[in-house]
Amino acid sequence: MTRVLVTGATGYLGRRVVARAAAQPGWRVVGTYLRNPGPHATERLDIRDRAATVELVRNADPDLIIHTAAGRDRDDWTANADGAANIAVAAQGRRLVHVSSDAVFSGRAGEYDEAALPDPVNRYGASKAAAETAVRAVVPDAAIVRTSLIIGHGEGGHERLTHAGAVLFTDEIRKPVHVDDLADALVELAGTGYAGVLNLAGEDAISRYDLGILVARRDGLDPSAIPAAVAGPHRPTDVRLATGRATALLRTRLRGAHEFMAAAT
Repeated sequence: MTRVLVTGATGYLGRRVVARAAAQPGWRVVGTYLRNPGPHATERLDIRDRAATVELVRNADPDLIIHTAAGRDRDDWTANADGAANIAVAAQGRRLVHVSSDAVFSGRAGEYDEAALPDPVNRYGASKAAAETAVRAVVPDAAIVRTSLIIGHGEGGHERLTHAGAVLFTDEIRKPVHVDDLADALVELAGTGYAGVLNLAGEDAISRYDLGILVARRDGLDPSAIPAAVAGPHRPTDVRLATGRATALLRTRLRGAHEFMAAAT
């Protein structure tokens, strides 16, 4: 029996990871929550509390941990950075998969492979970069996953922005990933011995504005009503995660935005 702990198990990504992990033969899954429990989220945990984090991991005694939890406020340094460090301290001697973000990059280089060094341009990106540093220092054999805009069932952040009529940027290029594909890839990765950074993103490079157009068409909104603009200096611009290593390593295929959006219509 493989004992698995998923942090943030009531979150958009976390609850899909829990469901897929629970479906693995021989895996027993426990999930954590902060405010509201769920079917597999039975253990309350505030990752900002190191003592509580260490105690919970000790009591649950997992063989592997998939860390998807993050701050409800994107700029919550104590959750994003300190929380990841607390998980890393608690995870020593166990398999750890840590979910990071393409926001660790400025976008000045365009394409980024796993060897690229973070150069964040805002507090959120800096907090995710700090989290990576802590995880690598404390658990050198952890897998650190950099991913991009997570799309899927109308609940992703970019989807909410589109529905709210927010301004979407024409010069912010990303490689969006479907939440189900990402969850499958994280569970598969957890079962390997891969250590270090791995990029998990979709096949298509697309601007936030053009992605909003796809969301609008899928959801029956008026694409012409979506406001467009150019990003300011404290937002990453062209961040395309190179995914050749993931393609070679994993069976899970990370579809491009045009494909998974077309499949949903």
